[in-house]
Amino acid sequence: MGLVPVDANRNEVIVFDTNVLLTDPQALFAYPDAEVVIPETVLSELDKLKTNHSDPDLRFRGREVTRLIFELADGNSLVDGISLPEGGTLRVAPFEYNNQSLPDGFSTKTPDDKILATAWLLNDELEGPASLTLLTNDLNMLLKAQTAGLEVSQFGKGDDISFGKRYIIRPFQRYRVPLLILAIAVALFAAVTVIGITQGGLFRARAATVSTDFRNLLTSNQQGAYDALVTLQNDPNNTDALLTLANFYYDRTNLDQANNDSAAMMTDARNGITYFTKYLAHFPTAADAQSDMAALYYYSGNTDMAIQVIGKVLELNPNHLKANYNLGIFYAFGRNDLDSAKKQMEKVVELTKDNTANKTIHDQATQMLQSITSRQQSEETSTTATK
Repeated sequence: MGLVPVDANRNEVIVFDTNVLLTDPQALFAYPDAEVVIPETVLSELDKLKTNHSDPDLRFRGREVTRLIFELADGNSLVDGISLPEGGTLRVAPFEYNNQSLPDGFSTKTPDDKILATAWLLNDELEGPASLTLLTNDLNMLLKAQTAGLEVSQFGKGDDISFGKRYIIRPFQRYRVPLLILAIAVALFAAVTVIGITQGGLFRARAATVSTDFRNLLTSNQQGAYDALVTLQNDPNNTDALLTLANFYYDRTNLDQANNDSAAMMTDARNGITYFTKYLAHFPTAADAQSDMAALYYYSGNTDMAIQVIGKVLELNPNHLKANYNLGIFYAFGRNDLDSAKKQMEKVVELTKDNTANKTIHDQATQMLQSITSRQQSEETSTTATK
């Protein structure tokens, strides 16, 4: 069996490289009038992410892509092709190289070359007015595809996701502390507590003394976060302590983001979500806490949940300024839904235009609106050029 022929009723065929789906699983829905093709090699690469030691963020996105494709198939054959809910079709193209002639420099030994070869062989089968574009954010693949005469395009920009994370706005900041010192305190407290529990009551008294000594080395803000841990040992439902720890992990997540430490960012974001969830169980309509938790979902790579949580804020308060702004960020950089992102930023600009107290967010929203408009124009130009 060779490659499944291209759907003759589709004028545009989009072949996805693995890195595009890992950048944004929702990219599958970005081409409603096209036949979206996923080379079988891409699925193999996604499957390998489950067991290798790659970035946890990539593993999470890989699972999201696999889950999404499985749900879309709903028991139907992906090789034969399925309809996408937003329009267009999706299918998987098996790769069985039968010694066909390939361009110079192509091989069938590496995953990248298999994906390139799949796109090239599909393109060779096209008939009539149909056109094929290989979508990749890999510079080497992009150059190699151009050399072979393939139409090739990038999806978004390489720094879109991290850029979007850097521009999330918090509704409030209760604790801003040097996190390295506080992290040491947290680790020591956890170790002392565990040892104390295993050694009995006598050691618990010593543990309290050690904890007090260490606490005295901290600043007042650091002591607040440290005290929250102590409080939760005796009162797991203390809402002030829960919120303090939620804020602590939010701040750590931002520091991880600044340091480009994706693994730590994922862990800290999830810990923050845990504390925010417990806090919101007591105050389910706390808009600021919900907004922060939505941001942490976005940091963790779960854009769908981020949008769902921020939506709850806007249901109760449609004009919540920073929730509207963050939703625009989620749309722009999490889903590449530029139309929805533009509407959100336009709303923020309108809400802040006559309020000098919100000049900073007004200026940021205006800047983001200009950036989104520029991206739309760039994508329209790129689409026109490939037709």
